[in-house]
Amino acid sequence: MDPKTNEKGGINLSRKQKVPEEQEVNLYYFDNGQEQEETIDDIMKRKKAKEREKRIAERKKQQFDDQFDFDTETVIGMTNKNKIEQEEQKRKEFTKQQRKRNRVVKRIKKIVKFVLLLGIIVGAIVFATCSPIFNITDIEVLNNNRVSSETVISLSGISTNENIFRFIATKAINNIKQNAYIEDVKIKRVLPNKVQIEVMEREPKLSVPVLGEFAYISTQGYILEITQNELNLPIIYGLKTAETDITAGNRISQDDLISLETILKIMNAMNDSGLSEKVTSIDISDKNDYSIYMQEEKKTIHLGDASNLSNKMLYVMAILEEEKDVSGEIFANGDLNSDFRVYFREEV
Repeated sequence: MDPKTNEKGGINLSRKQKVPEEQEVNLYYFDNGQEQEETIDDIMKRKKAKEREKRIAERKKQQFDDQFDFDTETVIGMTNKNKIEQEEQKRKEFTKQQRKRNRVVKRIKKIVKFVLLLGIIVGAIVFATCSPIFNITDIEVLNNNRVSSETVISLSGISTNENIFRFIATKAINNIKQNAYIEDVKIKRVLPNKVQIEVMEREPKLSVPVLGEFAYISTQGYILEITQNELNLPIIYGLKTAETDITAGNRISQDDLISLETILKIMNAMNDSGLSEKVTSIDISDKNDYSIYMQEEKKTIHLGDASNLSNKMLYVMAILEEEKDVSGEIFANGDLNSDFRVYFREEV
């Protein structure tokens, strides 16, 4: 395309005509140093702008290269992911090994403590069982009334000058309980050299005639003693226990234990009425008619069974007061809930 001249005689450059970027400025395009429609200044500015953009791009590329190392794949200022995983794995392995070592150390410490404690215990036992400091010098028996202290100590098998830790308490307790009067036993070691034996005795509440002697019985049915000495206790007649089985330490038969429960109910009712101390004997031969003899009152009381005992005792007390010093029998063996009334029959 041919260049055209402008009014001032200069040459106009067509906007469609492009000047190569590397081409030197041609003075042909200038007219008396004046710029045309697209002057050389515009061209230079455009060239400078491109060069500036190129420099900016190169600078950004350089900054990116500085920030990222392609050889090690490590970003500056950040921890590499692979490195983090490796360090985390190492930390886990170290922690696992450390925990294992800690467990081993704890186990060793426990074993050492156990061995030391065991040694201390063994040493203490040896010292306690061999030292004369712990030899028994005093044996004290508490709460015994019917059984002598000498008997209790003898039964226990414990002796003075014996080491206080060497006797077996359960064995001594069982030995003492061989005495029928002993219901319970507690043994206490009072360091360094004293033993206390506390007993709880059974009390004789009833007596049973046996071959001209008397067997004393507790409220639990234990036969405590057989002796010729008669205590001021109610005598029971009509027991079914064989005479050969009535020995100290034994217990009456099961049938007699059932009857004993009824006897105790009767005695409690009479005690509430103030009559229990007047009872001389109780006959349980007939389970439907328990009879009580009062020697002081010269009367026999027929109670029937153990029903309505409180009401029956009220009638008995009234008759005893009314028929004082008169021998006879009081019949309270009927059903008080019906038309039956307690009555007295004088001995002829």
